[in-house]
Amino acid sequence: MERIETTILRNLVFNEDFSRKVIPFIEPDYFEERKEKVIFEEVTKFIVKYGSAITVEALNIEIENRTDLNESEIKETRDISNTLHDSAVEPQWLLDTTEKWCRDRAIYLALMESIHIADGEDEKKNRDAIPSILSDALAVSFDSHIGHDYLQDYEERYESYHRKEDKIPFDLEYFDKITKGGLPNKTLNIALAGTGVGKSLFMCHMASSVLLQGKNVLYITLEMAEEKIAERIDANLLNVNIQNITELPKPMFENKVSSLTKKTQGSLIIKEYPTASAHSGHFKSLLQELALKKSFRPDIIFIDYLNICASSRYRQNASVNSYSFIKAIAEELRGLAVEANLPIVSATQTTRSGFASSDVDLTDTSESFGLPATADLMFALISTEELEGLGQIMVKQLKNRYNDPTIFKRFVVGIDRAKMRLYDVEQKAQEDIGDSGAKEEEYENDTAEKFKSKKSFGDFKF
Repeated sequence: MERIETTILRNLVFNEDFSRKVIPFIEPDYFEERKEKVIFEEVTKFIVKYGSAITVEALNIEIENRTDLNESEIKETRDISNTLHDSAVEPQWLLDTTEKWCRDRAIYLALMESIHIADGEDEKKNRDAIPSILSDALAVSFDSHIGHDYLQDYEERYESYHRKEDKIPFDLEYFDKITKGGLPNKTLNIALAGTGVGKSLFMCHMASSVLLQGKNVLYITLEMAEEKIAERIDANLLNVNIQNITELPKPMFENKVSSLTKKTQGSLIIKEYPTASAHSGHFKSLLQELALKKSFRPDIIFIDYLNICASSRYRQNASVNSYSFIKAIAEELRGLAVEANLPIVSATQTTRSGFASSDVDLTDTSESFGLPATADLMFALISTEELEGLGQIMVKQLKNRYNDPTIFKRFVVGIDRAKMRLYDVEQKAQEDIGDSGAKEEEYENDTAEKFKSKKSFGDFKF
């Protein structure tokens, strides 16, 4: 039976389409035998230099010209090249088999390298490099997409314009409006607020809403215990005052949860990590573990909250400025959103100046302006004594890649802190927020004046 290495080399010579797809992902060291490695190197060099597949004749000439081989090695290598012949094979099987071979070889080589490092035989690397080496090997896969050809790929582009984008919708009218129907995949979305204003409440409410849509939800908490997050979601979904949950008789509690189970096909997993102990690498491993052990793949991830995550780039307590650290965390989380093909929702604290100011802007982002630069959607949650008395909280758009952020710049939603819920309010409440854009066509000329007449914002708290 032909060795997989021989099959790969044969198709690299005679199957130009195959060679162009796989050569970027094959390393010479994947070949165990020196002779096969030489053939791969010569095939690759020829294709890169001349833009076409090599013939066996040309391959033999290039082998003869190798100065790092003796006569015996040249003969043995040519003997292999002369056995290569054209033979039809199922294209997808060939790609899949080659990909598996590449991954297996990468893992084997990574394990060998890790052993050498662990034994102190590598002077350039220490043991801290081992996780990264193994992770890179496990991530080996074929990605043939090398970019969008503007002139050639116009049909694909046209279809994308008319394809309905997969989004996670809100159950709140104005959040749905500003996002044009919900949160798209591969995005990072951030709520900005001070302590006690409603960051976790917002995420718990949204997690509850998405679960009721039949979606799978992963809620990662680095601040509160899993049970405390579950308690908040219980208050929301079971329609019980959070202070009274412990007073529910067990049969009633079981009936409410059973009734909820019948309403949704989705699942909710809450995972707790110690504060500042977990980064995107840990979250990625969690996704893999959930897929293997529970066949669970989330449609959205909530991370409560960003500022107390760790970074995979920097060690804990490393001497690095807060700007770089928070920016790195944001970039890593957005990278995870792209890789997992889902939206991530998180939150951040206001700065000290934000706590004391009468309004919130991007400059009030705690520790890093790099965070709003990375986020796709960012909004502030603002509370005043007046709004609290009305059972409302104000939302101010800070950044929006989905829509014009000046439309519905500010709006209010109802808040029930006892049941950990947000809800839509009457239109009159929106009209009292002068620059909300609730009737933007009517506000073009008098927005600023109306806003000044309605609110001073002198009593804002964060």
